[in-house]
Amino acid sequence: QVQLVESGGGLVPAGGSLRLSCAASGRTFSSYAMGWFRQAPGKEREFVTAISWHGHTIYYAGAVKGRFTVSRDNAQNTVYLQMNSLKPEDTAVYYCAAHSVPFVTTTRRSEYNYWGQGTQVTVSS
Repeated sequence: QVQLVESGGGLVPAGGSLRLSCAASGRTFSSYAMGWFRQAPGKEREFVTAISWHGHTIYYAGAVKGRFTVSRDNAQNTVYLQMNSLKPEDTAVYYCAAHSVPFVTTTRRSEYNYWGQGTQVTVSS
């Protein structure tokens, strides 16, 4: 069983920054891609970014490209999401997720089978 624990959410003004962390345990972290997704009230959970098992392949949603940066530390079993130039529309619960297949990186929510509990990010205007 895989456990994912996010931290780092909070309330920030528009234009501010936050750094989310996701600590993983329970299987070989370094063999699996990790993703960040978010869900705003009344909306479906959407893809934000994904990083490959080795960190060399990264995908971003268009809405966050150039503002958000994903990274991972396989020695610490942790994935990070640095969020800069935050906008009110970034307000959501952010979830980290672990891919279901080793050495594969995709952006489809259905292919991530382990999820954290989520952390709230609120950006005030």
